[in-house]
Amino acid sequence: MIGVVAASGEREVVCEFFELFKTPWEFYRRDRRYETLVCSGDSELHASAKLVIRYSGRKTHFDHGSRFQAGLQGRRSCIRSHQGNQIPIYGDTITFPKKRNGLLTDEASGQCVAYLHRSRERVIARIGYDLFGEVRTLLSKGQPVANANMPTLELHIALLRNLITACGVQLVEIPPVPDGYRFIACLTHDVDHPSIRQHKWDHTTLGFLYRAIFGSLRNLLRGRMSVRGLAKNWIAALKLPFIHLGLVKDIWREFDDRYLELENGLRSTFFFIPFKNCAGRDMNGSAPKARAARYGAQDMAETIEKLKTAGCEVALHGIDAWRDHSRGSEELRELRGLTGAAEIGVRMHWLYYGQQSPATLEKAGAAYDSTIGYNETVGYRAGTTQVYKPIEAIRLLELPLHVMDTALFYPAYLGLSPRQAKALLERMADNAVRFGGCLTINWHDRSVAPERLWDTCYRDLVQDLKSRGAWFATAGQAVAWFRKRRAAAFEAESSEPGAVRAKVAGDYDDNLPGLRLRICQAGASGDDGAYVPEGDVDMSGTRIEYLTALTG
Repeated sequence: MIGVVAASGEREVVCEFFELFKTPWEFYRRDRRYETLVCSGDSELHASAKLVIRYSGRKTHFDHGSRFQAGLQGRRSCIRSHQGNQIPIYGDTITFPKKRNGLLTDEASGQCVAYLHRSRERVIARIGYDLFGEVRTLLSKGQPVANANMPTLELHIALLRNLITACGVQLVEIPPVPDGYRFIACLTHDVDHPSIRQHKWDHTTLGFLYRAIFGSLRNLLRGRMSVRGLAKNWIAALKLPFIHLGLVKDIWREFDDRYLELENGLRSTFFFIPFKNCAGRDMNGSAPKARAARYGAQDMAETIEKLKTAGCEVALHGIDAWRDHSRGSEELRELRGLTGAAEIGVRMHWLYYGQQSPATLEKAGAAYDSTIGYNETVGYRAGTTQVYKPIEAIRLLELPLHVMDTALFYPAYLGLSPRQAKALLERMADNAVRFGGCLTINWHDRSVAPERLWDTCYRDLVQDLKSRGAWFATAGQAVAWFRKRRAAAFEAESSEPGAVRAKVAGDYDDNLPGLRLRICQAGASGDDGAYVPEGDVDMSGTRIEYLTALTG
């Protein structure tokens, strides 16, 4: 059991951190003895523990009494562990210039940011930043685009886990990994333009023509498109007048059949816009007219029914739900009427989002949100691969969006070639295997049709995720699995000192994969505080309610 000492204003962040790092813990109690204490800030502590980990980006009383005096303070930085992981820090940091070969170093100055102090009684780890302040920043403000590729919160968890086990303390953990799989893959599709015929000769149609004719030629010359792809796009452009006359099939209208074919029985989630010709509002007033869709969910009733029959999830691509709970209720009601589902999740159109959005969506009645991501790049805006509860919410969970096709391929964004995109997606899949959690993909409705023709890349991505052992879940299923994990609790055994019991409270869908209990073995630490990766034993296939693990 880990004891945590933190300021009263940090309690909510501490609780959320330990939902992500699912290991036995509690707020420090004077009547309890702990093997590990995690302390935040400058709190005085007179308790005994085998390992005391002190996090603070400012000078503390401990620093004044230590021979490794604190140095530079109050600067944001990027630190690097001896294992080579970069961890961006968004709050204050402090360095320890007299300490050599520390656990972490500041990349700019090369000075130590974290070290171990050993005595006969205990080990004290001094970490020169505020862990829970960093967690608050990641889960509320998110990361800048420059650090999008870093799963920062997962790296904080890995650092703490490895530090504890390296100092001779065993850990029990429920990892974010479904039983029988290595991670979760969530395939989603924002339905923005389900029919080119609906657009007449507006900016969307003109943009299609430009990209189909001239953009395709440019991509051919740059080696990013085949002659066959160029021919498909030019033929589609020639067909356009006949499509508008109703003489030829709409090239964008068969997205549902195409995705059902590509996914071949895998369940995915489709986000539909509720109301036609409604641009909604942004933070400054009316949103751009281009945000308005040329369809409403009612226009897609037959498609929605087909997707439901195929086992896919239908969710809301919201317009004003992010800023107005009454409008959000209307939008959700529109989708409930078409699907018959009581629980409807949300992803905002154009990824509109504000600080109060979690509370607003929760009040509107959303089952979950999946908006937190980037328009202009791919990566980890909240720094995590896991479903989490935003600090402003009471129950609403956030399924982070990690990959969006337009961010990968649009010249205004990353502008990658198919080969470059494949390499980047493989690195993100590597992270999913390494940290667990969920890799959430958004491939738009029109992306498998001319002029984009991004279906081959999508097919290859799905096959790669299959080969890596992913559980393919709808957005709702992924969130439900994480709710099940969050419901698991560790209880101290009164009859056996040092023992804890893990159990799940409440009833959960039997169709969801089970949870796993992992025992992270205590490992030997190297000289001067070097730590080693944990050894773990996965207790797969056993119902977690009946597992008991010893922590000492």
